[in-house]
Amino acid sequence: MSDRVNTNLEVQSNTGQKNKWVKPSVYGIIVLILALLPVIGGTPYMLHIMILCFIYIIGASSFRTITISGQFPLAHAAFMGIGAYIAGMASKWWGWSPIVTFPVAALLAAGIGMVIGYPFSRLRSLYYAMGSLFFGIGVIQIIYAIGEPTGGYSGLVGVTGLFNMNREANYYFFLGLTVLCLIALYRFEFCRIGTTLKAINQSYTVAASVGINEGWYRILAVGVGCFFAGIAGAGYAHYNLVISPQSFGFGATLWIVMYALIGGLESFAGPIIGTFILILIPEVFRDLKMFSPFISAALLAIVVYLMPKGLVSLPDLIKSWYMEHRKNKRISHAS
Repeated sequence: MSDRVNTNLEVQSNTGQKNKWVKPSVYGIIVLILALLPVIGGTPYMLHIMILCFIYIIGASSFRTITISGQFPLAHAAFMGIGAYIAGMASKWWGWSPIVTFPVAALLAAGIGMVIGYPFSRLRSLYYAMGSLFFGIGVIQIIYAIGEPTGGYSGLVGVTGLFNMNREANYYFFLGLTVLCLIALYRFEFCRIGTTLKAINQSYTVAASVGINEGWYRILAVGVGCFFAGIAGAGYAHYNLVISPQSFGFGATLWIVMYALIGGLESFAGPIIGTFILILIPEVFRDLKMFSPFISAALLAIVVYLMPKGLVSLPDLIKSWYMEHRKNKRISHAS
């Protein structure tokens, strides 16, 4: 009897070890395919679209990092704008290298996020969303008001490019940057701090009752999310070479929210899937690009109604529908 139990435990252990490497293997294959895209015939325009996907994947994933603590910010694009304008102005006016502007932009965006997050940490749900929305609008108005250093209404022109604007070099740089950012965000979410943030999301009163400093953890989540938003913004500035306040307004935040919601806000892979879908579909059906907002709204409505957990839950839903169909078929045959 004991030998049989030991055998079963060994089988379960081996199965668990095999399953442990399934997801990393799948992610590795996906990264390898993306790395081979320029080699197997990716056009310059396709590489351009993929670079934009990488930038907004960082932005959408960092937005989700804030939401795991129960906060729903509506100023995330504004923090991307802070990173973009800090990197752009430092590059244009002071001649700083992108090696310096990337970390400086990320740190300043995180610092501003934590400073603003301190008074906002007492706000809940709708009130937090409204407060962050007003802050985002304020950031855009400040950029307009500064004038010449930011370019005002005309935008900032003349930002230093990366790798002499070599498209393939930019592609590999942003692919590597995205992979590193996603690994960092994944480790943050699934470490002790991330688990604490999820506990606060479930019930902040219970978390506070066991001694968790709820406000500090919320501020930390905002700081981490804004840090990576600043990286995404700096990447956008150095790649696009021209930035304008309209690129980081409330409309841009709504797109980031849609990327996360359509992909699946409860899953780490959700914003990644949502960003790829919403950016690539209009390019595939380029003749319908003018209807992109309507297509995205329709897709959002379908996902909310049929897949509340987002597109990332589609394989599980198909599996459950298939199992239900087989079960009903067996019942009908038996009767």
